[in-house]
Amino acid sequence: MGIYENAKRILSELPEGVELVTAAKTRTADEIKEAIRAGVKIIGENYLQEAERVFPQIGRVVKWHFIGAIQKRKVKKIVELFDVIETLGSEEIAFEIEKRATQQNKDIPVLIEINSGKEPQKSGIFPEDTVNFVEKIHNLTHLHIVGLMTMGPLVEDPEDLRPYFRLTRELFETVREKNIPNVKMRYLSMGMSASYKIAIEEGANIVRIGTLIFGPRKYK
Repeated sequence: MGIYENAKRILSELPEGVELVTAAKTRTADEIKEAIRAGVKIIGENYLQEAERVFPQIGRVVKWHFIGAIQKRKVKKIVELFDVIETLGSEEIAFEIEKRATQQNKDIPVLIEINSGKEPQKSGIFPEDTVNFVEKIHNLTHLHIVGLMTMGPLVEDPEDLRPYFRLTRELFETVREKNIPNVKMRYLSMGMSASYKIAIEEGANIVRIGTLIFGPRKYK
């Protein structure tokens, strides 16, 4: 099946209330347009430069989510282009987002990336630091916390990700129950092509799917 059929099928199978972020890493504007034609409403990009390459051909007919690692020097452009940032993982980046969003007079929703596997080589907030992190940045004016995101460690069996998804769901509920001012816990972004069904079972209401829609990733 092609991109259109794949996207249609996944959209039809997702439970009500679960949103699809179509992960478009390495994809062309024409491929992305085919997914949009099938009903995709959110495009996720890992790299600013790839988003800048395809954005002029697509524009704001969809929402754009940043789902990659954030470099401080690129925050200004990320804030300018994207509607949601899913990968906030440090105070330094939070304050840089706030600075750039203030300059642009733009409100920017963010998800806090949880390093649920506590892997030192990966970005994100360790689980035990989550509440403290939220309390340090919740009063920012233009940056708005709207949920959590996690990747989980690289595993052979997607079922092995279940504990990491469950932990992140528990953190999501803990933060929500604290009723911290200016924090609206709406979104829990977990799961990709191989693991999204498990993530949904564990409470995800955003899933990030690329390969199942576009086929195997293309490398230049």
